[in-house]
Amino acid sequence: MPHDPAAAERTPSSPEAAATAAGPASGPAAPRVPTPQEIEAIGLVPLLAPYLRQARGQMPDDLRAAFEAHSLTPRHGAVLPQLLAEQPLAVGELAQRLRLSLSTTSELVGALSRAGLVERREDPANRRRTLVAIPADRLPVVQEFITARSQPMLRALDSLSPRDRAGFIAGLTAWAREVQAQDGATAAHR
Repeated sequence: MPHDPAAAERTPSSPEAAATAAGPASGPAAPRVPTPQEIEAIGLVPLLAPYLRQARGQMPDDLRAAFEAHSLTPRHGAVLPQLLAEQPLAVGELAQRLRLSLSTTSELVGALSRAGLVERREDPANRRRTLVAIPADRLPVVQEFITARSQPMLRALDSLSPRDRAGFIAGLTAWAREVQAQDGATAAHR
């Protein structure tokens, strides 16, 4: 019988993978051992650490000063690209885009507002909604930073076919969701 590489990829390589492939079990899932192919991907993650650590150092001085003075974190910074893409946004829309709860998003927006990096205003069409935008005087510095930081990702996306690009974005989205869920579970147990 000829060797089928696709079948080998579908065949669990360990008892843990076989249990996972068999379907969901009752109770919490036990950690599973990554496959060699997954380990290859996992091995790339530490290569991104220097890029992630350099963010604050690459900020324009006034943006960095605002982040430091108000103890803002990368999670706060994640709001800014969403507002560059489209503004103003309602807090609820931001929460959906960031895949965060409404209360967490409101806290992030509040801290960014105190730092002068976003402004909040009542939606004239619906007074129950709060709209969030980057103030005009802060827009150039935020845009400069996000544009500079985006270049490696944009080059990577440009090198991919439309199908691979969609898969890459889907994978990053799934990974971010899992990390956020794990962080939330860890915080709940403290």
